[in-house]
Amino acid sequence: MSRTVTLTVDGHEVALPEGSTLLEAARAVGVEVPTLCYLETLTPVNVCRICVVEVEGSRTLVPACSRVAEPGMVVRTGSARVRRARRMVLELLGSAVHLDLAPEVASWMEEYGAEPGRWGTPPAPEPRVDNDLYVRDYGRCILCYKCVEACGVDAQWTFAIAVAGRGDEAHISTEYDVDLPESACVFCGNCIAVCPTGALMAKSEWDLRQAGRWTPETQHTTTTVCSYCGVGCNLELWVQDGRVVKVTSPLDHDVTRGNLCIKGRFGYTYLHDLPEGYLTPIDHLLSRF
Repeated sequence: MSRTVTLTVDGHEVALPEGSTLLEAARAVGVEVPTLCYLETLTPVNVCRICVVEVEGSRTLVPACSRVAEPGMVVRTGSARVRRARRMVLELLGSAVHLDLAPEVASWMEEYGAEPGRWGTPPAPEPRVDNDLYVRDYGRCILCYKCVEACGVDAQWTFAIAVAGRGDEAHISTEYDVDLPESACVFCGNCIAVCPTGALMAKSEWDLRQAGRWTPETQHTTTTVCSYCGVGCNLELWVQDGRVVKVTSPLDHDVTRGNLCIKGRFGYTYLHDLPEGYLTPIDHLLSRF
């Protein structure tokens, strides 16, 4: 029988299994703490600081996504100190990178009264388009480490990308900053799946956005099983205008936990009518393996 810890969150007493985090404690009492760098399938790295909460007796605010709940803790998730810290984090992030493709950020900006414009306008570097499957747009990257974790020990074990440089020069990079097709990347796209800001994006989506034809309000998803092998990975097919425009996988699926291989994520073009002899982008990349 597992042991439990009892603590108080915003005046509500809650009992959780030992080892649970303050984020889980907040959710248990119905409080939704904002997160950007957190994902339940990845190891918390505590870098975005959006999820900070106040613990009575603690000198500093603590990240709810990784701080383990302790017996008798008194936690406040919406104190003036917490709100001020979240507002500052949002302003600094919004002045450094473009967050317009990050879900929920606009509502957080409004909720906390954040005005990133008073700190300056984020730069807009050219996106790196060096392959036919996905695009890297560092003008949207908040260095949340999710892609690095997904490419590393938490999922893929490829280690094709890491954080390079220091300070203002820190950025996600391949080894020696080579193009993706020349790197150790196996094009599984699991980094895309975990990116919270659109810094990594399937090229199919990027192309449609560039053409002004990406319309999420008209899209629907269909869950199916990948037909390439017998592992049983679940696929979520995003369909727009009768065509699959991207593929994801459910985080709560026992087999995939949100992850796929190159075939599962990008090998869907055979569903569409193609001219005889036509080679899809994935055909060219698969020839490398």
